[in-house]
Amino acid sequence: MRELLVRTISGLIYMTLILFAMYADAKYYLLLTGCFGLLTLFEFQRLVQIKSLLPYAIFLMLFVGVHLDLLPPWMDVVIGVLGVFMNSYLIMSLLEFMSHQRLERKYILMVFYIMIGVITMGLIPQIYGDFDLNLIAGVFILIWVNDSMAYLVGVNFGRRKLLERISPKKTIEGTAGGVLGALIAAGIMAQYFTRQSLELWLLLALLISVFGTLGDLVQSKFKRKAQVKDSGALLPGHGGIYDRLDSIIFVSPFVYCLLQIATYVS
Repeated sequence: MRELLVRTISGLIYMTLILFAMYADAKYYLLLTGCFGLLTLFEFQRLVQIKSLLPYAIFLMLFVGVHLDLLPPWMDVVIGVLGVFMNSYLIMSLLEFMSHQRLERKYILMVFYIMIGVITMGLIPQIYGDFDLNLIAGVFILIWVNDSMAYLVGVNFGRRKLLERISPKKTIEGTAGGVLGALIAAGIMAQYFTRQSLELWLLLALLISVFGTLGDLVQSKFKRKAQVKDSGALLPGHGGIYDRLDSIIFVSPFVYCLLQIATYVS
């Protein structure tokens, strides 16, 4: 009971911080995103046994360059596309990833998966030129609904394992429940967040459910190889920042590219 209480309070503080930053001011959201990015990089490097200050410097230069418009505008799209290719590689190699080689030899470039994911988290609400609070809030809501429904359905009805060797608790039934929950949430949000069409919200829900789950599996693979339960202990009952952001970091480049395509088509 005490563990559940601690987990609930910690989760509420985390969600309140994010929502406050989103709706208070664009600068607060970007500042929080940048801080989360640095913390995630720290936890990730510890998992994969990389000890270097260079990734932090590269991340800060890219993050500041993109969000203060110090880089050419086309760099935003390039970063998003690179993220899609990087994460596609992670998906294709998920089953065999990290099987034989030492982490520090194989994953020095994998820090870019974290960097690009965090940078595109900041770019998503700026897709239309202004700062669309509802859009980024909607993305987070879809991730939270997918995760919550996947957990609830999996615990109560899960029978068949999704990928037991990597994440023993994930089930096919839970994953399907998460997708269904996200689609329903998207339908509801489309009634209130009307800047995006119902069709686009449904596409986002499907994309977020699928790639968010894959992002969680990728992180589980890193943690399993490192033989740890959590990436950190900053959020009692939840683990580290990387544990909370694994889905949004992984899915952000895909969401950003989908929104770019939708904007271009429309």
